[in-house]
Amino acid sequence: MKGAITMAEKTVPATQSNETQIVKREVTRHPEAFVTPLTDIYEEENGLHVVVDLPGVEKSGLKLSVENDILTIEGHVNAANSDTSYLIREFEPSNYFRQFELSESVNREKINAELKNGVLSIFLPRAEALKPRTIDVKIN
Repeated sequence: MKGAITMAEKTVPATQSNETQIVKREVTRHPEAFVTPLTDIYEEENGLHVVVDLPGVEKSGLKLSVENDILTIEGHVNAANSDTSYLIREFEPSNYFRQFELSESVNREKINAELKNGVLSIFLPRAEALKPRTIDVKIN
């Protein structure tokens, strides 16, 4: 077909001699590519809990911010340069990026977070005015 676009997986070329050949993989991703991390959000009476999987991210590579009612989670994996010589390497660590829009019901001054074993736990407390409260009824 004229003008058709075809795709094919590159295969390892046959070796003509007994020498070992290392075939370099074609670079198809930008080195600063980001992945959307898996996230769980659940609600309790006093606020929201956000649990984000960020495998390979350490505190020095984590950026958590709130700006213009947007919670931004950015995690950079420090890919250690080892002396390992790979024949084939299909997995490379990725950086993470995700944003959430916050409603007025979140008290931005009291947001706290903890990173433990690649899992980021964020607590978004409810604003004081929106917390449920009980009202005492007096009987005369």
